Amino acid sequence: MNIDLNTLSLKELKDLQSQVAKHIASFEDRKRKEALAEIEEIARAKGFSLAELTGAVVTRKRSPAVAKYANPADASDTWSGRGRKPRWFAEALSAGKQPEDMAI
Repeated sequence: MNIDLNTLSLKELKDLQSQVAKHIASFEDRKRKEALAEIEEIARAKGFSLAELTGAVVTRKRSPAVAKYANPADASDTWSGRGRKPRWFAEALSAGKQPEDMAI
């Protein structure tokens, strides 16, 4: 396949560049999946799973967190107690409120 790059406009060159990048990524993904399938097949033939051989840890899915605290100014604004404290929670604490005061 010969493409005369000198005859293409800037837009055509950028489109070509985008297409090439997509095809490279899909090629790499395809090769990675093929290699992984081969390795899994070999492991299965030996009586193991790939996770057992690599020591990969199976992560558990967390269920959605239940709200524990509600914003005193707007009860529909809630927080589960997980992750970063919302601004309204931190401001209420600095104003002298206790977490129990905002508990649902």
